[in-house]
Amino acid sequence: MTPALEGLRFTLVGIAATLCHLLVALALPAAGMGAERANLLAFLVAFLLSFGGHSRFSFQGHGRRRGGAFARFSLVAGCGFAANQAVFALAAGPLGWSASAALAAAVGTAAALSFALNRLWSFRRAPR
Repeated sequence: MTPALEGLRFTLVGIAATLCHLLVALALPAAGMGAERANLLAFLVAFLLSFGGHSRFSFQGHGRRRGGAFARFSLVAGCGFAANQAVFALAAGPLGWSASAALAAAVGTAAALSFALNRLWSFRRAPR
């Protein structure tokens, strides 16, 4: 599979995980759960959907779906979050960008970093 196709699939799984997060985070408070708890549960559900989607669809055939791949994926997700926060804080703070522009830069940076790390490390092809 080409890197471009993997990138497209990565984007589609990311959109699906984001929509899942939103739906769960909105549905649970409507059913009586507190918003903070609902958001945490929504994040966890979306995270698992994301891992499953990336391991079976985005990076299909990479041969690293079990064991260490989940731990590596989790670490990459943490790095992506840290990069998102750092870029947003820098852009919205000292650089003086609007919140919308800072958010776009932060999300784009985190997505590109996550794609690269997941492709090259979390789900890299097993040696032959």
